[in-house]
Order: sequence, then C-alpha cells, then structure tokens
Amino acid sequence: MSSLHRSLKTYYGDPARDAAMDAFYAPFVRPGDLVVDIGAHVGDRLGCFRRLGARVVAVEPQPLCMRALRAIYADDDQVTLVEAACGGQPGLLRLHVNSANPTVSTASADFLRAADGAAGWEGQNWDTEISVAATTLDALIDAYGVPAFVKIDVEGFEGEVLAGLSRPLPALSFEFTTIERRAATRCLDRATALGFRDFTFALGDEMSMARPAWSSAADVAEDLRALPHAANSGDIYCLSQPLRPR
Repeated sequence: MSSLHRSLKTYYGDPARDAAMDAFYAPFVRPGDLVVDIGAHVGDRLGCFRRLGARVVAVEPQPLCMRALRAIYADDDQVTLVEAACGGQPGLLRLHVNSANPTVSTASADFLRAADGAAGWEGQNWDTEISVAATTLDALIDAYGVPAFVKIDVEGFEGEVLAGLSRPLPALSFEFTTIERRAATRCLDRATALGFRDFTFALGDEMSMARPAWSSAADVAEDLRALPHAANSGDIYCLSQPLRPR
C-alpha cells in the first residue's frame, strides 16, 4: 500500500502542476468532450480532464489503483471506471505488476526485456503476475461513444492498444520510452495508417511540447532516434484534423 500512497502524494496536491497540466491539455479537451484515459493509474490526468469539463472513461487493470480511483471518483457521475487492460483484442491478459512502483506495471514482455539491465531502470522488479480482463479501443468506442481525445500510457503495450483501434479519432497521445524507440516508430506507423497526419511530442512530465510545431511522423521518429537515453520517456501527440479554435 505504501507504493500507492507515494503515487497519490506525487500526483495530487500540487496546484502549480495541476494548472500547468490543465493549460497543456486545454487545446485537446473542451467542456462536454468525451476523453478515454487508457492506463489511468491513480488518475492525475483523469483529474485534469475533469477540471477541463470532459466526461471521462478511465481504463485501469491494477486492482489497487482501481480501488483508489473508485474512492476518489465515487460521487462523480461524469467518470466511468473500467477495470481492464486495453489491447488488440478482448479476452484476458497477463499483467506484470511492479509492486514497489505500480506506475510501470505492464502487459508487454518486450518492455520487460528492454528494461532489464538498462540504465535508469536499475532496481525495478516486476514481482507479480495477474490475469486481467482485456478490452479494445473499438469496443470502448462502441460502448461509450467517439472520444475527442485518447491518452494511452501502458508501458510498452501502446502498439497493442493501437492495434485495437480501426478508425481515426480527432486526437490521441501515446507514451514512448528511450529503451523501446522502435516500438514508438511502429506506433507512429500505425497512427499514420489510421489516418493521423500531424505529430509532435513532449518529454517526461514536462507540460510543453519538445517540438513546438506539428510535423510529420517521419520528423518525429527522427527526433526520437536522436534523443539521449537519459531522456527516458515522453508522449507522442497525434492529430487527424486541426485542433479546434478556442
């Protein structure tokens, strides 16, 4: 439970961080929009999307994290919580749980291999495996409607999540890591095939774009290849249509 407390302390209770996050996501999320949060963890992005006035479907497979989300959002009828992983097909998945650092729990065996022995990942231990329900983005869209924005943060399983999507959406983001750059490139290829045309990215928890101008997938892929290993992670943002003017 102490690991969850650390996550809650890290991601809640910092008004300056909340304000920066709200300003960062405001171009993507408007009042009344539907947002799907894949890999909600303890819900810091979920909280941001709600402050921006969106309805949110939050998808999280870890029972401990879901227990926290249910406690925090129990009285919010604009939040739908789905206890599941998201992947390429519905069914069951094996989730590798990092009990000491649940934010990096993953369904990706490739991610575990990439992290093994990598600088910056020393001491990480995926000590438990659990079987979890799996859904797809297409199934979520069929159930809840077409979202204006989708956030995907699933520790190396992003490609599988995109494999479960068969239509372009207005905007989405997916996480990348410098230990799995080729996985990010494959996600860019998939996003392009789905109809996304404009791309950029942010590093770590910085609430600003590392590439201010929207560019091609090829340009972003080149930038990712040039990043130092120490950059560690970030999020790629994808548009299928221009952002709506405020």
